[in-house]
Amino acid sequence: MQIQEIPIQQVLVIRQEVMWPDKDLDFVKVSGDDTAIHLGLVDDGQLKSVISLFQENQSVQFRKFATLVSEQGKGYGTLLLKHVFEQFSQPAVEQIWCNARVSKVQFYEKFGMKKVGETFLKNGIEYVKMEKRIS
Repeated sequence: MQIQEIPIQQVLVIRQEVMWPDKDLDFVKVSGDDTAIHLGLVDDGQLKSVISLFQENQSVQFRKFATLVSEQGKGYGTLLLKHVFEQFSQPAVEQIWCNARVSKVQFYEKFGMKKVGETFLKNGIEYVKMEKRIS
């Protein structure tokens, strides 16, 4: 098992398949993808989970965190997110945050993340900002 930087094209395929299977690849692109860090967890030669990281000053946002449906519940996402917290737990980073689907809040709370603010709707899905303070 290996966590490594991966090309955006591979990320887009997983994003679409997991998060928005009824939309085209352009729909799953986000502003800043061209400068983001894209990590993937590869096991047995297959990409299982992806996450995109956007750093601005002392803040790191992760977006479009997705694990193949057939591979969910096997710990791949947990390993990838732990890697992100380890990689960015440094004095230069004050917080790591995301806009989490409300249905995934309990997953993120296991990593010490806390809800911040009110829930909001985007594309018909309810989200809430979650963050973990590092320093």
